[in-house]
Amino acid sequence: MRVNSIVNRYLFMEMLPSCFITLVLFTFIFLMAKILDITELVVNYGVSLLSVLFMLICFIPSFLVFVVPMSIMMGVLLAFLRLASDNEVIALKAGGLSVYQLLPPVFAFCLIGSLVTGFMCIYGSPWGRLSLEALLFETAKSNIDIGLKERVFNDSFKGVMLYVNEIDSRDKTLTDVFIEDRQTPGVVSTIVASRGRFFCDSESLVFRLTLFDGIINNVDQNNKTVHSVSFDTYDFSLELAQALSAAKPGPKNRKEMSLAELRHDIKTGTQNGPQYRLTLMEYHKKFSLPVACFVLGLIAVPLGIKTRFSKRSFGMVLGLFFFLIYYILMSAGWVLGESGVCPPVIGVWGPDFVVGAVGLYLLISSAKERPLKAIALLPRIFMRRKSLP
Repeated sequence: MRVNSIVNRYLFMEMLPSCFITLVLFTFIFLMAKILDITELVVNYGVSLLSVLFMLICFIPSFLVFVVPMSIMMGVLLAFLRLASDNEVIALKAGGLSVYQLLPPVFAFCLIGSLVTGFMCIYGSPWGRLSLEALLFETAKSNIDIGLKERVFNDSFKGVMLYVNEIDSRDKTLTDVFIEDRQTPGVVSTIVASRGRFFCDSESLVFRLTLFDGIINNVDQNNKTVHSVSFDTYDFSLELAQALSAAKPGPKNRKEMSLAELRHDIKTGTQNGPQYRLTLMEYHKKFSLPVACFVLGLIAVPLGIKTRFSKRSFGMVLGLFFFLIYYILMSAGWVLGESGVCPPVIGVWGPDFVVGAVGLYLLISSAKERPLKAIALLPRIFMRRKSLP
């Protein structure tokens, strides 16, 4: 019994570093994909460093629902690859331990990953999406004036086209301003001013322009008349509600809903309708992704034992390959379930059952010392590909 506990701790600690490195690496890669969006917010809206850090925190839960299962698989796979390549698996078997007796630390490891993934699916991801949406709205609301760009036609305001040749953001002055106002039905007003100043009231959602030394041309399309008025000073106001409508938080979508809200929509939705199927699939996905930690960890054990290849790079490639297969199955199941070709539940849970069945078959074959020629050929294929010019 003491030997088993020592082996269990040893295996668990062997899986931990690879899993942690994979988790950090792929989380960083996913975050880098968002850098362009964040950079645009910093440049256009002057977002503070604290807000940027909070945005990154909001992004992370939606990444972790996929990165954690992949990291669990990598941790198990790389650990057993190392044990097999150093003949430690053979030594453990010679000591009276079977492959099945090596599974308790693997299942404990997968259980931790499953709990983390489940928490991210049920609580973390909806919170991150809602918090990010609210933050983006507040950022746009507080800094709408910084969103103005030189020499760009701005049509964010309903019925108004705004163009500014030069902007001095320090004293909020404008040079060579052109405005086309179509807010009044049947009347087109064109305002041209040599200079101006802008003020933004984020509380009342009003954007004010004070223009100097300009001219207003009013074209009445109904009466076919034109009126021109010169001015020394002219105040022009715009409502920000329309400009901020795209950023304003609206009704929750499925990815932002809690389990209770999803269940309510499922009960009140039209059976077999497209919205019903999507909601049902989103509900089951919150449970199928945590289970993926177990099925991916299960298939990683025989893959690591039977491959017997010491290169960690090969282990990374092998793990990514099988995770890609799982992801393709998951995407295909989602499409089939959404279109009604198969029941939504099967579309969501199908990849777990397929990968789990393959993993169970490979595990039994590995425990009975059956040769698995396809897996044994993988290192040779990898080395051959690597040696090609």
